[in-house]
Amino acid sequence: MSNTKVSTYRERVEYLIGNSMRFAGLYGTGQGQSVASVFVDQSGKAMLELCEVVDAKVPSIVDIVPAAQWDEREAHDLYGIVFEGHEPLRPLVNHDSRLEKWTVATTGGDVYQVAVGPTHAGIIESGHFRFHVVGDRILHLDTRLFYKHRGLEKASETKDLTSGIEYVKRACMACSVANGLSYAHACEVILGLRPSMELRRVRTILLELERLWNHLNDLAQGCAGVGMAVGNAAFCYLVEQARQINNKVSGHRFLAGSIRVGASSISVDSQELEVLSGLLSEMRTSVESHWRELTFNSSFQDRLQGVGILNREKALKLGIVGPCARASGIIQDARNGCDWLAYDDFQPVLTREGNGDVKSRFEQRIEELWQTFDLLDGLLSRPISPANCDPTGVPAPVGVGIVEGARGQTTCVVESNGASIGRLHLRSASYANWPGVACCSVGNLLPDFPLINKSFELCYACVDR
Repeated sequence: MSNTKVSTYRERVEYLIGNSMRFAGLYGTGQGQSVASVFVDQSGKAMLELCEVVDAKVPSIVDIVPAAQWDEREAHDLYGIVFEGHEPLRPLVNHDSRLEKWTVATTGGDVYQVAVGPTHAGIIESGHFRFHVVGDRILHLDTRLFYKHRGLEKASETKDLTSGIEYVKRACMACSVANGLSYAHACEVILGLRPSMELRRVRTILLELERLWNHLNDLAQGCAGVGMAVGNAAFCYLVEQARQINNKVSGHRFLAGSIRVGASSISVDSQELEVLSGLLSEMRTSVESHWRELTFNSSFQDRLQGVGILNREKALKLGIVGPCARASGIIQDARNGCDWLAYDDFQPVLTREGNGDVKSRFEQRIEELWQTFDLLDGLLSRPISPANCDPTGVPAPVGVGIVEGARGQTTCVVESNGASIGRLHLRSASYANWPGVACCSVGNLLPDFPLINKSFELCYACVDR
């Protein structure tokens, strides 16, 4: 951790970015007395850059790191910190009912607005999309989330490190393993623990099972986005099968409660393992068949190509992560070189095109599905037993956990106060990627937005933590 004065904070950030460090989050800490920025090097090692708050102000870094825009807005809303140079500093968590306070003014002949949400059909969480359009062409999109912000980070403070995971795992059920695992890794750094080989294996299995059902669901929703009911039904059936496998392994269809700090109680004997392997093999055959049908369905393919393009330059600027970043040609995956999990010799896979459109994001997921099936085939070669961490004898006051979930990199920072939590900050992949949805919607037709949105298929709950 590095501690700099306010006058050198921006210079230090510029130095880190210039030395290939990636921004992974920013948050207020010490009851608002300082701001901590998280950076990650190419090997996955994280560091914190601290900046003291003076007269409730710190310099903004959004001109250097545009990906920090949401982070600074959130820190302002939660701690009252003013980021000088971030103009206008629009509210993010604290909603202001006045449109001019949270939307961008768009004027011109025939410009009008279309408001969608915050209440939607179905069972999705609240989100408001304010489209500025001419005819059917989107000129600009303002998004407003955080309608059900639960204050989980604040509620976790003073709780002991082991029980703190109860707050993290409730941030989002679709990402319960990724979120929980990033927290567990952070706490194990603080406690001077390191996962044993068996614990790494079982955690990797859980993470890939979560990726499996999420990617299948994303493909199902992509079919729904173009009105292809038969494709949606086929992949939704596979999602149900994947969740039943989750239940057999962990006792919960969404793998909730499967991650613990310092240990795992998951147990799968050889007979159960044989059943699971057979189910996964059958599922892979079904995915291959359904994907083949989509590949040769020209009307379906025509709806994907050239829609919602997020090119590599914009994706890098916004700090996009996960399959959406890789679909834009960014070779970045936190599984690569991760020695806290069982990803030996792992290499990220990229789709052939990689131009950042809906088609690329759709194809990126299928490429990663094949990779997940291969990984699970190897990881499930022997029974699973309860496992623990090994002591390293090197505790630390602050721990950072970084995990590649289904939607990308999730970062969790835990600051300890003795044996309890002093500060917890969770930055999910959805949090990082939501600005990309607004960016790549511009210039597209309004009826294409549901397809663009589903090609990202981000969580509302992950930001409403």
